Amino acid sequence: MGTIQLTGIGRSFKSTVAARDIDLTIEDGEFVVLLGPSGCGKTTLLRMIAGLLEPTTGRILLDGEDITDLPSKKRDLAMVFQSYALYPHLSVGKNLGFPLRVQKLPKEEVQRRVQEVADSLEIGHLLDRKPKELSGGQRQRVAVGRALVRAPKAFLMDEPLSNLDAKLRTQTRHELTALHRRLGATFVYVTHDQVEAMTMATKIVVLNAGSIEQYGTPEQVYDRPESVFVAGFLGSPAMNLLDARVIDLGGMVAVTADGIAGDLWTGTTREIDVVLGIRPEHLEITDASRTGLGVTLIGRVEIVENLGGEQIVTCATGIGRVHVRTSREIRVAAGDEISLHALPEHVHLFDRSSGRRLEWVPDDVPAVAPHDLLVSA
Repeated sequence: MGTIQLTGIGRSFKSTVAARDIDLTIEDGEFVVLLGPSGCGKTTLLRMIAGLLEPTTGRILLDGEDITDLPSKKRDLAMVFQSYALYPHLSVGKNLGFPLRVQKLPKEEVQRRVQEVADSLEIGHLLDRKPKELSGGQRQRVAVGRALVRAPKAFLMDEPLSNLDAKLRTQTRHELTALHRRLGATFVYVTHDQVEAMTMATKIVVLNAGSIEQYGTPEQVYDRPESVFVAGFLGSPAMNLLDARVIDLGGMVAVTADGIAGDLWTGTTREIDVVLGIRPEHLEITDASRTGLGVTLIGRVEIVENLGGEQIVTCATGIGRVHVRTSREIRVAAGDEISLHALPEHVHLFDRSSGRRLEWVPDDVPAVAPHDLLVSA
C-alpha cells in the first residue's frame, strides 16, 4: 500500500508562502505528477512528503498513519533527486546496496536484491563501475535503482530527467512509465515539463503560487481546464485566450468582441465579460462565408512556422494574437487575411474577474438558476 494524504498542508519561509492549505489524496498505485512553473511550490510539497521539510501547518498521512513529525529515514518512502546524489567513491553495486546495508540486512540478501534491480533496469553489467564512468542516462537508472531496491511504499522523484538531453529524456521517460506499470507502486513526480506530465501521469496536480489550481487526469486538465492559468499553462502553443463578452441574441447564446462573432448554442443568458479560450488545434482555417454554430475570427497571418509534420500559424486579430496548429497542406503566407472557425464544443469560457471556468446551465435544469453562466466549482 502507498496512499498519501495531505490535509491543510502549508509552508512559509519568513514572509514567503510556498504552499498554502493544500488538501490532496494520492491513491495507492497512482503516478501523480506535481506540475507548475518555477516557484509554484511543487518541490517544497515533495520535500514535505519526504520529511526533508517540516510543514508549517497541516498533516501528512501514509496509509492512514500520521507521519507529519516522523524523521525522513523512518518514512517508508524513497527519494530520487535531480542531481542523482550517487556516492562517487562507491561502485554501482555498492550504491544500489547502500540502503540495504544501512538496514543491516544479510550480505546474501543485499546481493540478491541488488542483482534483481540491476537486471530489471538493464544495468547489471555496470555493477563494478564508478558513477564517473557512466553516462547521464545510466546514472539516472542507478539513482532509480537505489530507490527501487528498498521496495518502499512510494517513490518520490524531483525532476529526475532534467539533466538529460532530449533523446535520452524521451527514452528514460518511457522506461519510468513501464517501470510504474510493472511495479504498480505509488509514484509522486515533480516536473515543470508538461510533456512529461501528459505522457507519464495517471493524475496531474497543477500548482500555482503554492495552491492547487486543478487535480485530475491528463485528459481532464487538458480538455477541461478549470482556470485561465491551467488553460494558458498546458499546451504548446498554449490555449488562445481572448477577452470577449457573452450576450443573449433572442434565444441564442452568443459571443462577441472586436473581430470575433459566433452563436454558441440555443438558450438564454445574462451578459457577462469572459475570457474566451480555444486551443490552436481546434481552430480551422475556413471560408469567410461559412455559417453555423461556433466562433469565427478574422485575422491576418504574421508568421508561419514549419514543424515538419504540421505548421503553426500566428495571426493578428482585433483583440490579440492567436495561434493555429494545422496541416502543412493548408497553404497560407505572411500577410494573408484568413477566417478561422471553432466549433462550440471546442470553446472554453472563463470568468474574467476570477479566472475560473464557466459552465452554461440550460433551461431544463431546475436545481440552479436557469439559463445562466455559472463559475465552475
